[in-house]
Amino acid sequence: MPTAAKTIAALCMAALAFLASELVKTLMPDIQNFGNFSIFNAVVGIVVGWFVVGHRAGRGTKDAIGNGLTGVAALIFWTLFMQAGYRMVQQSLKHRYDGPVEAFAAIFEIGIEYGSLLMNPMMIAVFLFGALITGYLSEYAARHWR
Repeated sequence: MPTAAKTIAALCMAALAFLASELVKTLMPDIQNFGNFSIFNAVVGIVVGWFVVGHRAGRGTKDAIGNGLTGVAALIFWTLFMQAGYRMVQQSLKHRYDGPVEAFAAIFEIGIEYGSLLMNPMMIAVFLFGALITGYLSEYAARHWR
């Protein structure tokens, strides 16, 4: 059921995912063609915001911070998993893996490689600030717009 809290959470997470994706592009100078990288991550942000953050909104201000942090953790997990899976498929089409088990294991190796880029003070600050804003705004929407 659509609510204001779910809508606000989805929009905030999409904006955070888009902003973080644009910042990650500056950390990866060896890749020139990103395609729809930021837009794809923003769509993942919409889904995570709607189902994770928006669903839990309305439990109080104290829980709003935890709700935002949970949403950001879910956003990071799912975007890393989806991007790593996409890269694995690209590499498997070039016959880089000997079998399906090796290709499946490569998803996690690639995910760790991408995740190491996020261990940057700028990225951590963006995610923490985005978590606080998302949690607070979704809580505000849950309380004021029923």
